[in-house]
Amino acid sequence: MAQPGRPPAAVGHSGQNGAGEQRYTNGPVQNSLVHSSQMSDGQGYSSAVPGLYSHQVPAKVPLQPSSGQYNFGGSQNVSPLSNQRSGQTINRPSMGHTSVVPLQHASSGPQMLPPSQNSAAVPSSSSSFVPGAHNAALSNWQYDQTPMSQPTGSQTHHFAHIAGTASTHPSLSLSGSTNPPTSHQYTVSPGGPPLQNSYMKPGSVPAPVNRPLASVFPPARSPPGPPPVGGPTLVRPSAPPVGPPPTSSVPHPPLNSASNHEGDVTATASDGSLVQNSYDAIEGGGFMATTFPSPAPQNLNLGRSIGYSYPTLPPAYQSASSPGAPGMQSSPLQYPAGSQSFPQPALGGNHLTASMGRLSLQPEGLRPINLLQERNILPVTPLQAPVPNLHEEIQKLNCNPELFRCTLTNIPQTQALLNKAKLPLGLLLHPFKDLSQLPVVTSSTIVRCRSCRTYINPFVSFLDQRRWKCNLCYRVNDVPEEFMYNPVTRVYGEPHKRPEVQNATIEFMAPSEYMLRPPQPPVYLFVFDVSHNAIETGYLNTVCKTLLDNLDLLPGNTRTKIGFITFDSTIHFYSLQEGLSQPQMLIVSDIEDVFIPMPENLLVNLNENKELIQDLLRTLPQMFTKSLETQSALGPALQAAFKLMSPTGGRISVFQTQLPSLGVGALKSREEPNQRAAAKDIHLTPSTDFYKKLALDCSGQQVAVDLFLLSGQYSDLASLGCISRYSAGSVYYYQSYHHQHNPVQVEKLQKELKRYVTRKIGFEAVMRIRCTKGLSIHTFHGNFFVRSTDLLSLPNVNPDAGYAVQMSVEESLTDMPVVSFQSALLYTSSKGERRIRVHTMCLPVVTTLSDVYLGADVQAITGLLANMAVDRSVSASLSDARDALVNAVIDSLSAYRSLVLSIQQPGLMAPYSLRLFPLHVLALLKQKAFQTGTNIRLDERIFTMCQVKNQPLIYLMLMTHPNLYRVDNLTDEGALNINDRTIPQPPILQLSVEKLSRDGAYLMDAGSVMFMWVGKNCGQNFISQVLGVPSYASIPQNMTHLPELETAESIRTIAFISWLREQRPFFPILYIIRDEGPLKSSFLQNMIEDRTESALSYYEFLLHIQQQVNK
Repeated sequence: MAQPGRPPAAVGHSGQNGAGEQRYTNGPVQNSLVHSSQMSDGQGYSSAVPGLYSHQVPAKVPLQPSSGQYNFGGSQNVSPLSNQRSGQTINRPSMGHTSVVPLQHASSGPQMLPPSQNSAAVPSSSSSFVPGAHNAALSNWQYDQTPMSQPTGSQTHHFAHIAGTASTHPSLSLSGSTNPPTSHQYTVSPGGPPLQNSYMKPGSVPAPVNRPLASVFPPARSPPGPPPVGGPTLVRPSAPPVGPPPTSSVPHPPLNSASNHEGDVTATASDGSLVQNSYDAIEGGGFMATTFPSPAPQNLNLGRSIGYSYPTLPPAYQSASSPGAPGMQSSPLQYPAGSQSFPQPALGGNHLTASMGRLSLQPEGLRPINLLQERNILPVTPLQAPVPNLHEEIQKLNCNPELFRCTLTNIPQTQALLNKAKLPLGLLLHPFKDLSQLPVVTSSTIVRCRSCRTYINPFVSFLDQRRWKCNLCYRVNDVPEEFMYNPVTRVYGEPHKRPEVQNATIEFMAPSEYMLRPPQPPVYLFVFDVSHNAIETGYLNTVCKTLLDNLDLLPGNTRTKIGFITFDSTIHFYSLQEGLSQPQMLIVSDIEDVFIPMPENLLVNLNENKELIQDLLRTLPQMFTKSLETQSALGPALQAAFKLMSPTGGRISVFQTQLPSLGVGALKSREEPNQRAAAKDIHLTPSTDFYKKLALDCSGQQVAVDLFLLSGQYSDLASLGCISRYSAGSVYYYQSYHHQHNPVQVEKLQKELKRYVTRKIGFEAVMRIRCTKGLSIHTFHGNFFVRSTDLLSLPNVNPDAGYAVQMSVEESLTDMPVVSFQSALLYTSSKGERRIRVHTMCLPVVTTLSDVYLGADVQAITGLLANMAVDRSVSASLSDARDALVNAVIDSLSAYRSLVLSIQQPGLMAPYSLRLFPLHVLALLKQKAFQTGTNIRLDERIFTMCQVKNQPLIYLMLMTHPNLYRVDNLTDEGALNINDRTIPQPPILQLSVEKLSRDGAYLMDAGSVMFMWVGKNCGQNFISQVLGVPSYASIPQNMTHLPELETAESIRTIAFISWLREQRPFFPILYIIRDEGPLKSSFLQNMIEDRTESALSYYEFLLHIQQQVNK
């Protein structure tokens, strides 16, 4: 009988991630997929939820084009790739005369299920947002089941009943896998490259982006209490067991049954036949998804501790001999009848506050603050997320708030209590974030609840060593035999020490049942606008050079494919067939009926055709320099790109510089400068549904579209942005991009494009969020399409995207000391592995209003309100959204004053936990998405709304409320030491000119832009030692870079700015401005606490709030 293998030591470091992988295996490493060379990219991801125009998702949107919609027709010109557009012309008489070879991707597998499976978005009535608000008052928000004025795309769903994560197109088997069901490995894999936008020179200090997750699974607590009477005696039969390991007593339904994975339901295909809903079938269903009677006891009083859960072990563990007993066989542990509970620490969130109440003490979070008197409330260090009031043993296992956080860290027991608090309940996620270390488990069996399909996690409870209770639906499940062996400690019978139960964030290598087709290859298609206007901007030089420099860093493997399309009034394809001496241009002039010429040579293998691809990238920028074509046929070009990508799925990157003017999707200018922020801003909505419908087609074929808009003119981003929003893509906007007139944008595009093409990526992904029974999720925010009620379709998932969801308390959480939330993201890595990333968070339940306020997370509340306000702006009007934001503050502080404060005091009273709430809402009102006035271009406003919907919370807050630092007196006191570099940590200042001195220099970090304001009387030392100029008057008007000087002051300043830049996936331009410089107005616009032409100062805003609260 073979001994379980010893866990190998940490294997090498991944070049991209900067972190090593520690592997744990149960036996010989037989799965080639798990070798370090293949796991180096440890895919991570960020998923998004309903986006900017969710109200426009129709109830049933077939994703399949109607018959005849994409007929082949038109002429094609074939010419050698040169600077001249003329060439051999091939005319086709009729449709199909030119033979169009179907795309032949040997590895692509069957196509995705027809789009008809996409669940419709459920429109919901618009209602007030504030609990208890009058229905007539549109400007208020109500935090209950009714989504905020929800556009059609923001579904109303109840997740408590439907939990699970489905796979889009899982593979039939992991590529190259020879892993028999008995081989398992436990790998700590880096979660992907750390932010690669190192906007510093090599050797610069990397930013401590996240607290690394523990790569070594800490030795778990010893099993609580003695084993059941007599102990689990091992009865060892004389012969080793033969055949597959035993499974739990409840039979698994067949893979294709509707009840198996994510609560699969059948859907009607376009041909009328019934097909399985593949997405739901794979990831698993919700509470009602299975037909098994739940053996869970009726009494759900959870006065037990959570924290010991038993993950399933690979089947191999069943035949592995017990450590210390070589050659002897193991049999199931024998337990006496009856439930043997494991004593665990108390979980509840009430025990601390309750005991403090008895002592007449008041937690700091509830200390009343008079905001009109206490003006210096902004912390001098970045605000941290509140720590949930859980037992220490439980809290240390909780999910990192950078990945998963809730607006209320104390969950109200009832909806009535939530309504009284007048605060929104919701989750903010950054699920695919780059992680320095990520535990990865490879096993043929992934332990999940038989009823709701929750993945086993640190917060389940064990009734005994053989049974665990789900922390979401409370079903009692059997612990599989193979889960009893812990490969980390090499001990049998310690499932509570397995990685799955010790880590709230974990990644599983998915077995074949999570796949519907072989994992797709990485496919990248670049679509370039080459009209006269586009060539004038000079963007093509920057893009082609950046791609040339980073071709080898594109995430992928030997199957990676790449292709290129350019367009003006016609569409140009590029044949990169092996054997050609140079790329060949194929011109399709019939944009009314786009067809794909020679499809087998347009998307080619990157490694096999690298020289031709490099030739094309070197030639492209010069090919169209003499073009006088001013028209833009973006719509037909996107249709062509969709057709080319449909057989495999992948990513389309579109670069556009003007309003589309030809063919389907042509748009007309709608911007009227004098009505940019009118009361009824109708132009926030798309003017056509073409881009949305095409995005849904793309989503059905696992294609995401990322839009790069480089335009000085109005381009109707409200319409164009739909192509990215509904296909789970991203939008990048470079206002007034020009390589000569606006050179700082060139560097920004180059840095951000490098990050974009080299960051990790997940393909054919789906995400589902589950929560404890009694809670329900009803509205999503982000970039995605919602399938089958609660499943988010993410054809691509990237590490820079965030999502938000709104929740309600559907049933009273009586007798539940804690509730849990779990997100599961199923995706295909660029290496062709099917993976599942799971995050689980546990929070206490409270019964008093004061405890609800005590656990308020003011940043998360602000982020969720911002998402809700974007929806309100689009569905109602900008003024309605602004009113609703103000009312959110008024209502919550009114409730606190009338229901919590025991002694009424003059002034504007707020609990300490909400002391920054009015300031953050005022900052939102002054942000470009929501501010009034005519100085904001419509596209700029729309882009900021896109960012609100798709940015992780940490970046959204920085964009909303910038950080201000004084930098002319930086010291090493309190500095961080990273990689032998010293990073100064100056205190954060309030955003008011009162805090500025003309004797100093100040850095404002506003997320996507930075300003360094230098006062008139700034010390000569700073001007010469940091700015490198002899005097204040010598500072150039358009200075955007600090010289690298060999002075201590220069080194400190550059180290600090570089460290700030490295902590984000986009590149903030640094503008150095003098006191009287033209950019001073932009700098002062971000002074949130001061009055502007169209907005109140912070003090005036507080007086307004006080007046309303005291009514």
